[in-house]
Amino acid sequence: MGIVYKAEDIRLKRFVALKFLPDDLTRDAQAVERFKQEAQKASAMDHQNICTIYEFSETDDGHMFMAMAYYDGETLRQKIQTYQFDVDEMTAVVKQLSHGLSQAHKKNIVHRDVKPANIIFASDGILKILDFGLAKLSGQDRLTKQISTLGTIAYMAPEQLSGKFIDHRVDVWSVGVIMYEMLTGFRPFRGEIEQAVIYSILNEEPDPIS
Repeated sequence: MGIVYKAEDIRLKRFVALKFLPDDLTRDAQAVERFKQEAQKASAMDHQNICTIYEFSETDDGHMFMAMAYYDGETLRQKIQTYQFDVDEMTAVVKQLSHGLSQAHKKNIVHRDVKPANIIFASDGILKILDFGLAKLSGQDRLTKQISTLGTIAYMAPEQLSGKFIDHRVDVWSVGVIMYEMLTGFRPFRGEIEQAVIYSILNEEPDPIS
């Protein structure tokens, strides 16, 4: 979803994260305008479990970027790869994740791309949800050719994959998938290629957790 740089705000003397969006996602003026509106709503959310967005702008040569709070920590994706969660630990993480998403849903903001790579733990252990609005910019609320990674499809609700109307419940589905993965170490819906993962989500029941 873009290239991220660690940068320094020389006026306020703090580190920030600058995410430069891919040019192919910003050629559609209407899509960019929708994303700006989504970013504005997301930046207005004041919640400890949601990443703080400082600014959405573009460089003099037309490259669009977001300036966000910088968190010196690791993502949930990194944790899952090296650590096996028990039920209590999983519950503690999901409570924080749910609190943040609930705040967004109350403001009619749907993330659409909740996955371990979009969840980071700051150095103080507080969970932060990243990338609000980016899924909408890339068209990931519908199944399009722009969806090109198993890491995204594996957490998508059937309604998203079917191109149906979606609401906050797609985020709830994604949280369920994350819970399963935290407890087992693998995703409930799997496949070597995108089509196999999509078929699994739409047609199969995951193996029960023993």
